[in-house]
Amino acid sequence: MVNLILIFIAASVVNNVLLSQFLGLCSFLGVSRKIDTSIGMGGAVIFVITIASLVASLLSKFVLIPLGFDYLNTIVFILVIAALVQIVEMFLKRYIPSLYKALGVFLPLITTNCAVLGVALKNVSNGYSIIQSVVCGFGTGVGYMIAIVILAGIREKTEYNDIPGPFKGSAMTLITSALMSIAFMGFAGVI
Repeated sequence: MVNLILIFIAASVVNNVLLSQFLGLCSFLGVSRKIDTSIGMGGAVIFVITIASLVASLLSKFVLIPLGFDYLNTIVFILVIAALVQIVEMFLKRYIPSLYKALGVFLPLITTNCAVLGVALKNVSNGYSIIQSVVCGFGTGVGYMIAIVILAGIREKTEYNDIPGPFKGSAMTLITSALMSIAFMGFAGVI
């Protein structure tokens, strides 16, 4: 149990996928304008990364490795992630259309989000069990959500501040992201 808690804390805070590993930045920078859409995107990423970690671990342990096809991990995991994103997209379009419209093009981009694929491949290369893979995937998704909601909150606050012209918009977002990354790097070596 302690091992699972350590995996969760390491995945969500210490080795934050966005701020320490710099994976999945396109949706992080694109969707973080409003807290509401950031929470929705964070929830979608949590779901996709957790389920992708589970399915990828199952496929790797029970199909690819026993048959000697472990060199196909990347291709198989991409197909699994694409299918999961389609399920999330259909669900949001049907039941939460406002969030579906707010996320726009960034929802299908979860398919190509390198964070999702990176976690699935990391779980397999670290030799995690199925439970450890799911915990790592969930922790990574929670870390993604923490980072994107913090950035959205900061962006909402700075939107109405008196900021010099050259620093408005993307420049301020990148500076804020860099400072957040420095802050999260302070957790390095904790676990």
